[in-house]
Amino acid sequence: MEIQVANQRMLMFRPSITFEDAERKAWERKMDLFGTMNKVIGFMSRPQDDDFELLYSESRYQPFWHVIATSKYVYDRSTTYQVAPQGSEVQKVTFHNTDYEISNGHFHLAVMEHCSEEGRTESIVDGITGKEDPALEKYLKLSADVIEGEMSTHIPEGAIIVPPQARVSALMRQMLAKMIKGIEADTILEESVQVPCIDLYYHPVYAFQYKWKSKNKEGIIEVDALTGEVRTGSRLFSEYVGKIPDRDFLFDVGADIVGTFIPGGSIAVKAAKYIIDKKNG
Repeated sequence: MEIQVANQRMLMFRPSITFEDAERKAWERKMDLFGTMNKVIGFMSRPQDDDFELLYSESRYQPFWHVIATSKYVYDRSTTYQVAPQGSEVQKVTFHNTDYEISNGHFHLAVMEHCSEEGRTESIVDGITGKEDPALEKYLKLSADVIEGEMSTHIPEGAIIVPPQARVSALMRQMLAKMIKGIEADTILEESVQVPCIDLYYHPVYAFQYKWKSKNKEGIIEVDALTGEVRTGSRLFSEYVGKIPDRDFLFDVGADIVGTFIPGGSIAVKAAKYIIDKKNG
């Protein structure tokens, strides 16, 4: 089994809108935070701006994984075909100096099949939830900077880098399990898996936490720093202020397969060997 793996990359998108512009957008949409209560009160009297307080704001970078794997299998296998004669009157067929008796309306012809199979799988996974998120594909059309060297030198002052909760090791095992399979064949001519893309992207998000003072209600508004989209948020990431994830940690294959490391091998080679060993075991 030949496994070829691209270099693991970390990429970061630069904001298209400023923090100040995002703050204005969030302030204009603050009433959207409080749903049904806002609609009911809106019919009676619209609350004044001074009834709202900005409790907290953050500029953060959220992760997502983009991984592509492909496979190719070229092989020969012997089998027999059931072939029907041209008419019911045919009792025997001679092919390449070999006679074949007709039985039950057909005869069996030994052949060698020359086969080629190609597969491809692609995953775009939210680094926080660990779930596939096709909506993230829109970011791949935008330009991003490749992060080389120390990550801290590429992070704007005060920005939060959220470490991915979804580990690439698990994602790689799932993808390679789809690509690596047993082939029933007389001769395998080519058996290869390629992982041309293992990219960890960081996209910028601004978040603002507001309090509706008279109602004692709080909520979070997020502004996508690339598209300007405004949406209701669910959480903040203040616990990561001032913390920079370790690059090796981000791409670590995980403690569960430490014993399968191949010296000098890359993450996909290690993960793939683990799968092969498990299947053969």
